[in-house]
Amino acid sequence: MTVWLVRLALAAAFMTVVTFAAALMVASAFGLRYQGQIYPGVSAWGHDLTGQSPAAAAATLSAAFDYPSRPAFIFRDGDPQSTRTWAATPAQLGLRFDLGATVEAAYDIGRSGNLVADAWDMFRVWYGGRQVSPVVVYDADQPIIFLNNIAPLVNRPTTEATLSLTDGQITTTPGSIGRQLDVLATAAGIGPALLKLGGADITLKYIETPPLVLDASAQAAAAQAMLREPLTLTIAQPQAGDPGPWTLDQAALGAMLEVRRVADGANAAHYEVGLNGNALLAYLQPLADPLRQTAQDARFTFNDDTKQLELIGNSRAGRELDVDATLSAINQALAAGTHNVPLVFTITPPGAAADATAAQLGITQLVSEQSTYFIGSSAERIKNIQVAAARFHGLLVPPNSDFSFDDNLGDVSLDSGFAEALIIFGGRTIRGVGGGVCQVSTTVFRAAYFGGFPIVERYSHAYRVGYYERGDTWKGPGLDATVYAPLVDFKFTNDTPYWLLMEVYVNPATSRITWKFYSTSDGRQTTVSAADVQNEVPAPEPSYVEDDTLAAGVIKQVDYAAVGADVSVSRVITRDGNQINANEPALSTHYEPWRAVFNYGPGTEGIPQPTPTPTP
Repeated sequence: MTVWLVRLALAAAFMTVVTFAAALMVASAFGLRYQGQIYPGVSAWGHDLTGQSPAAAAATLSAAFDYPSRPAFIFRDGDPQSTRTWAATPAQLGLRFDLGATVEAAYDIGRSGNLVADAWDMFRVWYGGRQVSPVVVYDADQPIIFLNNIAPLVNRPTTEATLSLTDGQITTTPGSIGRQLDVLATAAGIGPALLKLGGADITLKYIETPPLVLDASAQAAAAQAMLREPLTLTIAQPQAGDPGPWTLDQAALGAMLEVRRVADGANAAHYEVGLNGNALLAYLQPLADPLRQTAQDARFTFNDDTKQLELIGNSRAGRELDVDATLSAINQALAAGTHNVPLVFTITPPGAAADATAAQLGITQLVSEQSTYFIGSSAERIKNIQVAAARFHGLLVPPNSDFSFDDNLGDVSLDSGFAEALIIFGGRTIRGVGGGVCQVSTTVFRAAYFGGFPIVERYSHAYRVGYYERGDTWKGPGLDATVYAPLVDFKFTNDTPYWLLMEVYVNPATSRITWKFYSTSDGRQTTVSAADVQNEVPAPEPSYVEDDTLAAGVIKQVDYAAVGADVSVSRVITRDGNQINANEPALSTHYEPWRAVFNYGPGTEGIPQPTPTPTP
């Protein structure tokens, strides 16, 4: 058995050697037969290259492989409204046929130099055939170059919408979305198709850039609506004597209209149309002063029997034109199509309304009363006293606040009811509008002084005036108060937690003015010292002045003699037996000596001559 197996193995080996030898003989025969030629069964791009020399094969393939030169690629614009296309050959997109390498690959089949492997390879190719793929070279930069050449033809700039105003006419142009060819994204689809030796229909890809403002037609329509009719400004609740309404016609509105571009973050914006703030401000600001009203408290008298207030003058809210808010309201109204716009005011309610009660204001009793006399006053002086006093009758002074005589007196002129009477001005007693008002200020000064209220500001007259040295509780110099708005004022402080009501009564029959303070007493009591008169100086000799307006023989006294002096008056204010004004200085007044002055007509005889000044 063992011998038989050995013999079988030897036979197999022998056959293998015989077969191997036969194969080598066949391979050698093939090699000799196809020396310098491509072996049978080899083809490229569908063309049989059997028996062809490399040069012949190159000629065959060169004529057959036209892929690089065929327009295998179509590029489309991608805009639905555009039909533009661009055709490209693989060669334009960077693909090149390497003919030499392809022929060399076909010729090298069965020629590796390994006799056994080459014999086996020759057999398989002869028996089954083999396709050699064309060798191509791809330059990836070429698609980029090709697409960059197309880019200028398809790129579109971003266009902003415009909105402009010229001579009152609104014009607008729409914006457009810009686009830039996305070269890299488009080129990404080219390479794979080229390497498969295929073609492609490629839609160009873009990077779109929208404008900040794409459409301004709505704002243009709004601007046209603003100019459709005149703008009318009104006062919502006008009072008697209020000005207005005010009308801005379309031409004026057109001159004020402006277009503003407003950013909505980094990548968006919009247009706004409205009236130019500065132009509208210039129109509104002059209206502020005529429309300004200070808050006005109601005026009352106190009924001593019922202890209640009786209304004699209504209250009024204060108002101030809010220019900024009115400007905003106008633009909002115009944007909404409204051309009738109420002005906007800041309203200040009165401190004491018409329905205020005595209990609410803390007015329960008479706390101070003073009278002075104006016996011998001219009719004009009496009239001025009455007109001035009426401006304070029923006036309320809020708690813990200062009272100013000038602020409440208001305008002193012939137009406001005053007459010309004697006043002290520039070292002379002359005729002037409002002479006699100081009788009123002196009386309220005494009411405040005797009532124990702090005196904030007080000025005396230049010389002693007889009118002011007569009174019910005071007779003598030192307690007068002159006023001359706006430089010379009288002020005192209502330093209590209660309102103070003033009542002023003028009785021409008795030549008396009486000033009453109503409030609630906090227990203070006031004792006023007698006037301490020092350093009296006699009046200078009378002066005689020629007056062309007087006839000969007429002598008229225009100023009156007064003795000069330094006068001191003090007061002690107590509450519950304790003095509460220990640090208050005495009220000191210096009065100049005052000469009498006479005017006389030219040619008047017997005029006294001034005493000559002695020479040393």
